[in-house]
This record gives sequence, structure tokens and C-alpha cells, in this order.
Amino acid sequence: MKLRREHQLFVSIVKKHQAQKLVLAAKKAGAEGATILYAKGSGIREKKTFLGIPVHYEKEVILTIAKKNVMEQIIYHVTLAGNLNQSGKGIGFVLDLKQLTGIAHLLEDPADAEDTLIEEDEGVMPKEDIPFDLIVTIVKKGDAGKVIDSSLEAGAEGGTVLGGRGSGIHEKASFLNIPIEPEKEVVLTLIHRKKTKKVLHAIESGVGLNQSGKGIAFVLDVDRVVGINHVIDELKQIDE
Repeated sequence: MKLRREHQLFVSIVKKHQAQKLVLAAKKAGAEGATILYAKGSGIREKKTFLGIPVHYEKEVILTIAKKNVMEQIIYHVTLAGNLNQSGKGIGFVLDLKQLTGIAHLLEDPADAEDTLIEEDEGVMPKEDIPFDLIVTIVKKGDAGKVIDSSLEAGAEGGTVLGGRGSGIHEKASFLNIPIEPEKEVVLTLIHRKKTKKVLHAIESGVGLNQSGKGIAFVLDVDRVVGINHVIDELKQIDE
């Protein structure tokens, strides 16, 4: 069976304890739910050190999947609820989903909701304006700092780190017949497409991803972004 509608994933990243109100706003706008992940990271508007000690801010990452015809409403209301149009409040970006399963109830819905027109609000960026990419880097625990430092030197503005587990082909999967899943760190880096190659190369060199067992990185197309007004303004001035 095939879905009758295309879906998108809205990823929003905010400070700790802010996610719940964004989830409520998304549900009111038409989302059926969301998943909250806990992370750490820093943006350009946040202090990187305190008394010479590196500072990592606790973050919450909200994953919201919805139909394209309601995503515009979700973006609008989540942006307002989280004040994402204000510097330092958080960011959000949309990824197109090629395939989706596990939502059988949507297949049985015969009615297609009509697209809803809303006024454009500051911070809700039209997707055709400026292209962005998402660089996802998966490395061993402890190497996320290298990823972020390398990306910052190449022009990125920050990154978000998620914890994880997993083993690759070059890692032992067991010890004394006991399964082992090494701890990993997943780094999300939102970057303007003009800088993607430079930042990706910097991450590769800084972490040594060209060596076996060091990690992997891949790039995803971002459909649109919210919450990075200062970047948008700077890029528009450059283009002008």
C-alpha cells in the first residue's frame, strides 16, 4: 500500500524544558504527535566557555512528522510558541521524507485536508529563498567536540549533539561473548549550502573520517528553516 499524501519531518531544537509547549502547539496545528530527544550543543549567540571551561548547553530536539498540507500551519504555530523568530530561542528545519511506514490509520482517511493559507511571520523563511543542508556526523563518544570545532572553523555557527550506540564493521561487536555496542555521538550541523563542502571537508579532516573506524558523515537536503534570522539577513546582504 502507498500513502496518498507526502509527508515531511520538522526538526526543532530548543533549550531544555521548552519542548513540551512546542509539541502542544504542533498538535493544535494538526500534528498527531512528536518525539522529544535530549541533546547538548551551542549556537553562535551562546557563550562557548565560562572561566575558560567549555560550556555545553542542554537542548531538546523535537521530531514532528506530518502531511505537507498541514506542515505550514505546524511551522507557523511552533515558531510562535517557541519564539523562534527571536535570536537564541532555537531553530527548526524541514526534511522531505521519501518513504514512511507505521501510520496505517492515515491510509484509511479518505479526506484530504485543504491547504490553509496563513500570513508569513518573521522567522518563517520561504523555502525558495536560501538553500540549507543538514550535515549528520556519527562518531565515537568524545569526538563530537572535534566535529563542532572543525565545523566552526569552516564557517558553521554551532551544532547539536545527540547520544547513541552502535557498532561498525571495524569495531568489535562482543567481548568474552558479551555483545558490546560502543557509545556514539551524533552531531547535527545546519549549514548554508554554499558552505556545505567546506564544512564537510573540515569535519572529515578534523576527525579523520577518511580513516577506518573513525565515523561517518552524510548530508541531507533541507526544505526550509526557521529561527536563524541573523544568518538569513547576512546572506541576503551578501547576495545584494
